[in-house]
Amino acid sequence: MDTYDPACAPDPEAWLALDEDERILLVEAYHEEAGEPVPEAGMTVHVMVENQVAEGVETVAATLERLVAEGLDRHEAVHAVGAVLAEEVFHLLQGGDAAEFRHARYAKRLDRLTAARWRRGKW
Repeated sequence: MDTYDPACAPDPEAWLALDEDERILLVEAYHEEAGEPVPEAGMTVHVMVENQVAEGVETVAATLERLVAEGLDRHEAVHAVGAVLAEEVFHLLQGGDAAEFRHARYAKRLDRLTAARWRRGKW
């Protein structure tokens, strides 16, 4: 795998066969070529979302599909899911107990995420 296009999910086997740094470089290359600079932390979160899809985290894949059906393109949907994920990780980095990052809480937040809320900045 030598290119990444967020408009379509990467082949899970090929994606997961890459080293994490290679995934980040592919996402970075896409954003640079598209003229959409993203901070390194944003690239990492973007990769984390794609990793979850490739690993079969159904809630994440279903949320992306739903957001696309609501009118976001897949790339924007990845960023929307990534925003929720980043907030959960930020909470942990601020001293939150790792046990607090519960998949149920993450899933509940993803269930509430809609294209309309994302566009209003109220995810």
